[in-house]
Amino acid sequence: MNLFDETCFECSKIITTKYSTSFSKGIMAFDKRFRYPIYAIYGFVRYADEIVDTFHDYDKPKLIASFRAETFTAISQKISLNPVLQSFQQVVNQYNIEGHLIEAFLDSMEMDLDKTTYDHDSYNKYIYGSAEVVGLMCLRVFCECSEDTYQKLVPMARSLGAAFQKINFLRDVRADYEERGRTYFPFIDFNRFSEQDKLDIEVDIRKDFDDAFQGIKLLPNGTRLGVYIAYIYYRQLFKKISRTPASVIMQKRIRVSDTHKVALYFKAVLHQKLKVI
Repeated sequence: MNLFDETCFECSKIITTKYSTSFSKGIMAFDKRFRYPIYAIYGFVRYADEIVDTFHDYDKPKLIASFRAETFTAISQKISLNPVLQSFQQVVNQYNIEGHLIEAFLDSMEMDLDKTTYDHDSYNKYIYGSAEVVGLMCLRVFCECSEDTYQKLVPMARSLGAAFQKINFLRDVRADYEERGRTYFPFIDFNRFSEQDKLDIEVDIRKDFDDAFQGIKLLPNGTRLGVYIAYIYYRQLFKKISRTPASVIMQKRIRVSDTHKVALYFKAVLHQKLKVI
């Protein structure tokens, strides 16, 4: 059984490293005991997202419904032959991750199946389910069943997840709008995306970032540097997006180069040594 479990966690690790260099580098900065659990959470959310974003030639509603059912069966039975679900269910059961967080995440994935425009309520619901609850799942791991620490950090973890997701929306706005027909930001006409529209979104993201940073400084030892690395990667991406005109945002995807990410990694390590975090 140990070999099976290790193989399943390694599958989740491969998924993470293939899909996200930013998060995989951040995870490597965690103490070893936290790495497999976070890989498991990322592998789970990544595969659910793939269903709605990639599998265009298949019955997506049926696939996501099956994935939901298989997820909760795995959690209740504490076993799955699907390696992603096997590693995820172990983390859910070990760290007491609440079912309502998983439900909220899957609900947001289902929203992507047929919802193309969002008002303020549905936008906030989507942000919560697609990003904030993922941060809360990770926070359960970081806090290692300390309820007091978890509850203290919940608002900041939600802010960090929201900031990441909103930046993803800005980065991918052209692909979402032109290829998927989605407009996540409420009441914005992307046929006439203005500098003021972009500025309004950026003000909201900056507040999320400021709130989140206070929580990063309070994270338990062994987790702080890894989360901070992801934070400064996204903060740098946000800076590049902020300096880019709205018209250009609608034409190309803004990214941070791998070379710059390496520099940011060492900057984060230096900040830890200097007790900035």
